[in-house]
Amino acid sequence: MTGASGVGKTTLVHALDAQRLPGLHCHYFDSVGVPSVTDVTAQFGSPQAWQQSTTERWVTSLVANETGDRVALLEGQMRPSEVRAAFARQGVSRGRILLVDCDHDARDARLRNERRQPELATPRMAAWAAYLRGQADALELPIFDTTHLTLAQAEQGFIECIRAWTV
Repeated sequence: MTGASGVGKTTLVHALDAQRLPGLHCHYFDSVGVPSVTDVTAQFGSPQAWQQSTTERWVTSLVANETGDRVALLEGQMRPSEVRAAFARQGVSRGRILLVDCDHDARDARLRNERRQPELATPRMAAWAAYLRGQADALELPIFDTTHLTLAQAEQGFIECIRAWTV
C-alpha cells in the first residue's frame, strides 16, 4: 500500500497488524532506514533512483518469503508504477497495490495537528499526493479514501478490504 504522508497508511497497517490475522505479515518500507538526500544522491544519483532500488529489494525479499507468510503487506511511499515493474521482474502474479489517500485539507491538518509534523505539510507533499492519485487513476488501482472517516471507520474498512483480498 502506498500514499503520501498524513493519509493514514501506518495507522491503518498498525491496526491490521494488531488483528494478528493468520498468514499475514506487515512490513514497513522505511524500516530499512531512509538515508539523507545527500547520501541518496551520492550513492544512487537521485532520491527517485534510491526509491526504485529499495522498492525492488523489498519486492525481492517478500517474494523470497523467508517468514513463510501467505500474504505480505508492504506499507510505504512507493510509486505504483515502480511496484508494478518490480512485480513483473519478480514474476509476482497476485500482487495488488492499494492507494490510501485523503483530500489536501485533511492531510494538512493531520500532519500539522495530530502528527505534529508541520514540516511535511508542504506544496511538495501536496504534489506527491496528487502524483500518487494520478498514478492510481492511470493504473486503475483501488483507492481507500480516509478523508471523511473516523479513525475507527478507517481501520475497520481497511481491515475488511485486506481480508477480502486474502480470501
